Amino acid sequence: MSVHDQLAQCLCDLIRLLWTLLLPCVFLCMLLTATLVVLVMGVRVWLQANRNARRARDGRPTVAFFHPYCNAGGGGERVLWCALRALQNRYQDVNFMVYTGDQGVTNQQILDGARRRFNILLPRPVQFVFLKHRLLVEASLFPHFTLIGQSVGSIFLGWEALTEFVPDVYIDSMGYAFTLPVFKYLGGCHVASYVHYPTISTDMLSVVRERNPRFNNADYISNNLLLSAVKVVYYCLLALLYGLAGSCSDVVMVNSSWTLNHILTLWRATNRTCLVYPPCDTHAFLQLPLDEDSDRKCHSIVSIGQFRPEKDHRLQIRAFRKVLQKKEAGLVAGPGGRESLRLVLIGGCRNQEDEDRVLMLRGLCQELGVADRVEFKLNVPFEELKRELGEATVGLHTMWNEHFGIGVVECMAAGTVILAHKSGGPRLDIVVPYEGRQTGFLAEDEDGYADAIERILALSPSARLEIRRNARLSVTRFSDQEFEACFLAAMEPVMGTLER
Repeated sequence: MSVHDQLAQCLCDLIRLLWTLLLPCVFLCMLLTATLVVLVMGVRVWLQANRNARRARDGRPTVAFFHPYCNAGGGGERVLWCALRALQNRYQDVNFMVYTGDQGVTNQQILDGARRRFNILLPRPVQFVFLKHRLLVEASLFPHFTLIGQSVGSIFLGWEALTEFVPDVYIDSMGYAFTLPVFKYLGGCHVASYVHYPTISTDMLSVVRERNPRFNNADYISNNLLLSAVKVVYYCLLALLYGLAGSCSDVVMVNSSWTLNHILTLWRATNRTCLVYPPCDTHAFLQLPLDEDSDRKCHSIVSIGQFRPEKDHRLQIRAFRKVLQKKEAGLVAGPGGRESLRLVLIGGCRNQEDEDRVLMLRGLCQELGVADRVEFKLNVPFEELKRELGEATVGLHTMWNEHFGIGVVECMAAGTVILAHKSGGPRLDIVVPYEGRQTGFLAEDEDGYADAIERILALSPSARLEIRRNARLSVTRFSDQEFEACFLAAMEPVMGTLER
C-alpha cells in the first residue's frame, strides 16, 4: 500500500471516529445545558422564596443600592445619598438598603459621614448589608487584565449581596454593570443603573489603537505593536460583554453628555436611557461671598477629587512647579514670590492603595522642590472644604475624559476661577459659555495648565470677578433639587412596579 493510500485510510478512520463521537458530544452538551437551566431556575426559585418570606415579614417592598464604597467622600457617594433622600421623601412605605463593602464602621457612623462630608441628612435610617469580599473589585488584586478581573469580581460580589438580601428593586449606583444580570435573572428583581463612567469606552479603544501612553495604557504596551493589537481585541471583547450586561437594565441614568454618547453606543438601550446630571451642593457654596480678590496676599489653587490615578494629581503638581519657577523669575503677574502661591489637594482615600498614592504624591512634591507650597487634605469635613474653596482663587481639575466633574461645579459655585481638562463632561456640559460669556478655562497638558494659571493670575480682580459671576450663575442646573426631580422621574417606571 502506497503512502498516499495509507494517508487516505488514516483520514477516513479519523472521520469515522469524529462521526461516532458527534452524537455523544451533542447529547452531553444538551445534558449540560439542561442541567444549567434547571440549576439557574432552582436558584431563582430559592431566592424569590427568600424575598417573599421577607416581604411577608416586613409588609413592605425594599429598594437596594449597590455601592461597595458608600463611606467614601467622592461625587459618586453624593449621588447615592441624594438619591436615597429623594426616594425616602417620595416613597414613605418603602424600605431602603445599601450593599457596602466598608468594614469596621457602624450604620450610624456611615450616616454621620454622609452628613459631615456632604451636608446630607436622610429623613429616616437605612439598612446596610456589609459585604465581606470587596477585595474582589479592588484594582490591586488584578495587576494585569484589570478591567475584566474587576468585572468578574463584581459578579461574585453581587452574588454575595444577593444571597445576603433579595430586594424588590436593585439600583447599581457605582457602575458595576455585570451585577445587573445577576439580580435580574437570578434574583428576579427590577434593576436600574446610574452610570458615572463606562467601564470601557470608544475613547479607551482609540488610545490603544493610536498607541498613546496613559494611566491605563502602559508604555511597554503602547511601544509594542503586537501587545497593542492584543489589547485592542481584549477591549473589543470586553465592550461586547459590557454592552450585553448593561442592556439588562430596566432604567439607565447617565451623568453627562459624554457618558450618554458612550452608553447609547455600547448598551443600545435608547428608549430606557436618560441624562440626569449629578447633584452638586451649589446651595451651600452659593452662600459664600463673591467679592474682588485684590487684597489677597496669597492665591490658593485648590483641587477637589479622590486620590485615584485617573485624577492625574501628578499633572497638577508638575504644572504648579512650572508656575512657581516662573513666579520666582518674575514672569508671573502679581506681588510676592513663591510664597504668594499655594496648591491645596483635597480628596478622599477609599483604601490603602489610595493612601499609598498620596505618599507617592508627597514624594513627588519633595522631588520637585514644591513640598513647602503644597498641602494635602484628606477626607476633610464639609465645612473645611467650603472654607478652602471660599479662600481659593483657582479651582483645578486635570482628569482626562472626566465623566462629569462634580468638583468642577463645586469650584464654580464657590466662586473660584475654574481651570479644567479640555475633555469629557467639563468641556461638553460644565465649562461652557453662559449667555455667551466666559465661565472658566480649559487645558490639556502641563504647559497648557501652567500658562492658563498664569493668565488667570494676570487678570485684573474685576475681570476675574466677572468670570466667577458667570460661572456661579451657570451652575444652578446642577443643584440637588434638579437632580432629585430628574432622578425621581427616571425611576418612576421601576418604582411603579412595587406592590405596596
